[in-house]
Amino acid sequence: MTRAATPFDVPIPVDPADIDFMGHVNNASYLKWVQEAVLSHWQKLAPAEEVANHLWVALKHEITYRKPAFLNDEVVATVLLEKVQGVRAFYETIIRRGDEVLAEVKSSWCCIDAETLRPARIAEHIVEHFFGKREG
Repeated sequence: MTRAATPFDVPIPVDPADIDFMGHVNNASYLKWVQEAVLSHWQKLAPAEEVANHLWVALKHEITYRKPAFLNDEVVATVLLEKVQGVRAFYETIIRRGDEVLAEVKSSWCCIDAETLRPARIAEHIVEHFFGKREG
């Protein structure tokens, strides 16, 4: 059986501080955008109690840059949870300007207990909030 993840779009404002010496968005801003988008995804789809009790820290990002972004571009990050395995979550985030793909990001994250700051598993019934119907 496979599960289809529900894509989650996050509009990304391009701030003047994002622009580097070459006149386009600095690579570090893409990391900031991915973090904001993934955390927004969790905060929007997870039950409030789970959001309060669990935090996420990034373990790894792999970014493929396709095209530059510029000030005043309308940018959207589409977040897709690929899978949850133990305390880890694996995401794909596509950053676009209209139909143009600006960057593709694969990332892994560790869930931690907000009180103990130790790794914590997310219960399967919570994970289900992030996926559509089961296909079989």
